[in-house]
Amino acid sequence: MFKFGLGQDVGIDLGTATVIVYVKGKGIVLREPSVVAVDNNTGDVLAVGGEARRMLGRTPGNIIATRPLREGVISDYTVTEKMLKYFIGKVCGKSLFAPNIMICIPSQVTEVEKKAVIDAAMQAGARKVYLIEEPIAAAIGAGIDIAKPCGNMVVDIGGGTTDIAVISLGGSVVSSSLKVAGDKFDEAIIKYVKRRYNIAIGERTAEDLKVNIGCVYPKIQDSEMDVRGRDLTSGLPKTVTIHSSEMLEALIEPAMMIVDSVHGVLERTPPELAADISDKGIYMTGGGCLVDGLDKLLQEKTGINVMIAQDTVSCVALGTGKALDNLDALDGKSRK
Repeated sequence: MFKFGLGQDVGIDLGTATVIVYVKGKGIVLREPSVVAVDNNTGDVLAVGGEARRMLGRTPGNIIATRPLREGVISDYTVTEKMLKYFIGKVCGKSLFAPNIMICIPSQVTEVEKKAVIDAAMQAGARKVYLIEEPIAAAIGAGIDIAKPCGNMVVDIGGGTTDIAVISLGGSVVSSSLKVAGDKFDEAIIKYVKRRYNIAIGERTAEDLKVNIGCVYPKIQDSEMDVRGRDLTSGLPKTVTIHSSEMLEALIEPAMMIVDSVHGVLERTPPELAADISDKGIYMTGGGCLVDGLDKLLQEKTGINVMIAQDTVSCVALGTGKALDNLDALDGKSRK
């Protein structure tokens, strides 16, 4: 257990798929799936994180393994609060002092959604709550100096949302938040396998397909993977072999929606900043950008150089952590 004293600062990347916790002075101390298993009869939390993820699609009637965040926002307030409480407790141990917490949120959330995040964190034991927009946190985490008066474009593809922003002088000039990201890729794979092979597969199998052979740009060498699912005609388990060329067919539609959204942000970008982006390129962050060929597709469609940031999955959490060093500047702006 991690112990810390007065006024310790904690940064949380409250993701749809993963929660990553950064503690000032220690770095990233926790990385767990944002899944909670709840007993339906009593309302008690039975498991959180990795343990709960293993239960997805495998629970009896009285236990529900659920993701309390959908498309970047809180869909189940009570379960989110319990999840935050569990993670904060795991990181803080038996600390006497409540921590300051900075949480990142998608760029286009409503005031009601912001309030839900703040309230959940306060109920979970935070002393003060700060909010930071995901693309700004991602840019800081990717090592971009956002304070300068020049344009930087960040495309942060998470589990539930894709956040696109042009950042200059520490703030986003033009931004867009799209509810198409890692989860939509999984859904597209489930639909494709059902349509093509008449087989039902679960979320975890779809994610394995995406990670292992998924692509959105033609591969030089076709790879394949065996998957098991339920035959919808006979109702019996069945194994089929799926190729990466089929994954390209399944994933190209959601990938093009992201590309079109990037195009839309570029169209609204002031000319001076657009020139900066043309020189510097587009930075991609978040776990969703690791789908094979997404950077090549975006580069081909925009004609701008595309770079994938180092440690893409942790970029937002690292940026949230680094932003904790500048709490004084944020104090007036984004505090509860």
